[in-house]
Amino acid sequence: MKAIYLSILTLLLLTTLNFQSNPRHSVLGEKYAREFLTKVNKGKGSFLSQVGPVIKDQETAVAIAEAILFKIYGKDNITRQRPYEVYQISNHWVLFGTLPEGYHGGVFEIAMDARDGRIIGLSHGK
Repeated sequence: MKAIYLSILTLLLLTTLNFQSNPRHSVLGEKYAREFLTKVNKGKGSFLSQVGPVIKDQETAVAIAEAILFKIYGKDNITRQRPYEVYQISNHWVLFGTLPEGYHGGVFEIAMDARDGRIIGLSHGK
């Protein structure tokens, strides 16, 4: 589960970072990244309580889910399951794919913790 959590955080960071070198931007570097990860893993660097839930709305929940699901199950497969069912229940987002009426098959199911972005459940029926 820890590997999935780290993968998701990495994916989120990769989608927001620009990898082009720019001399006008400071770079913290890989050493700092490793130190930060060590702090977070030891519980000394959690800033999430200061910002509240990191997944605040349905659009963000869908964007995160799609980023993960597209890589695992394929973009065409997942987009054919639109419109999605999206529910916010307590501190969680739960999303399901849908199928056209009369169609037989499975859909994705994904649950995320809204507070920190962790994927707490993921499957796809057949």
